[in-house]
Amino acid sequence: MIRIGLISDTHGFLDDRVFKHFENCDEIWHAGDFGTIELADRLAAFKPLRGVYGNIDGKELRLSYPENLRFNCEGLDVWMTHIGGYPDRYSIAVKNEIYTNPPGLFICGHSHILKVMFDKKINCLHLNPGAAGKQGWHKIRTLMRFAIAEGKVKDLEVIELYNDL
Repeated sequence: MIRIGLISDTHGFLDDRVFKHFENCDEIWHAGDFGTIELADRLAAFKPLRGVYGNIDGKELRLSYPENLRFNCEGLDVWMTHIGGYPDRYSIAVKNEIYTNPPGLFICGHSHILKVMFDKKINCLHLNPGAAGKQGWHKIRTLMRFAIAEGKVKDLEVIELYNDL
């Protein structure tokens, strides 16, 4: 079993409470729009970090992180990208691949809207952790925590960071 802390859309702001919420996680996954390489480096110094770059991320982040990251974790096929859409409204960039070779877990960011949806058509769990940064229209910053064991997501939690936006 592996415990994951999932975050997205930090836009250069990293709340110190993230470290407390992710202290028992084995890895942190960032679904894009880090904002700065320094923010990515802080997360990577704390826990092993997997991430993808987002539309606001500059050259340094784009050289360090891919646009799409597909990997196997504890028997689960995971695909993470920043702009991915959601079930029945996937982005053009992922639509063909997600229907022809669907993952078991699809993670994206970008919308700043927290979503947990199951796509019955392709037997895939879709997660968007919302936004953890201060940029954007959201009122509450959000993160997710979950575990993966034997090819399944377990113990999914949403963490709300009430804030001073």
